[in-house]
Amino acid sequence: MTRREGFERLEQEIVKEKAAALGRAGERLESALDEAAALGRALDAEPDAGRRAALLRAYEEARRRAAQARTMLLIQHEAIGLRHHRAVDQQFPEPPRRS
Repeated sequence: MTRREGFERLEQEIVKEKAAALGRAGERLESALDEAAALGRALDAEPDAGRRAALLRAYEEARRRAAQARTMLLIQHEAIGLRHHRAVDQQFPEPPRRS
């Protein structure tokens, strides 16, 4: 293997790892958004004020995790050279604040 071939092979491996990291970040964000959505539905259906308060705390924690996961996705997005985040915003909208 020549030096150039070795370099090209290494470059390909780096690109593959960046793509895999981006995929994992997207999966983590989807999971966090799914959790927030499920808690939001439970919150909507819960008539008991005490249980609603506990669900609201859990929902806000899920929103926080989703925000962190979104930040990580945007970092990975930029690491592969994608600077515009409109598609991320459209595909993964932020869960609304609840009260």
